[in-house]
Amino acid sequence: MNFQRGRQKEEPEINLVPMIDVLLVILIFLMITTTYSKFSELEISLPQATADKPFDHSNTINVSVNSIGGYVINRIPVKYNSVEGLSDELRIAAGDEQDPVIVINADANATHQSVISVMEAAHLAGYKHITFMTETRSRK
Repeated sequence: MNFQRGRQKEEPEINLVPMIDVLLVILIFLMITTTYSKFSELEISLPQATADKPFDHSNTINVSVNSIGGYVINRIPVKYNSVEGLSDELRIAAGDEQDPVIVINADANATHQSVISVMEAAHLAGYKHITFMTETRSRK
């Protein structure tokens, strides 16, 4: 028996609020647990030492970095305000030489940023060959 002849049937409703809540919780969980790693690579060509091959001193620019961040290029003290200024000094020191080797001789207490500034200045000047001077400790 149908006692509700004049009354229409109600359509069933799907409540989306709980589903949205669950999706937001899952999204927050994934955002918190995901690690984003950005790997930066620096291409380094490591030199191989041989005793038979002498080092060519004709095409080098020696850059010394002291512990307080002062620079000396080919035994001439250099004052600069920016990496661009140091780059200009490297170009002046190179003169007419094409692609000289930049030899960085840094004090053991020199800041890392001082050495990076020399490398960046050499890159801005267009010089690709950079090497580091080291001192071996004598065994006693």
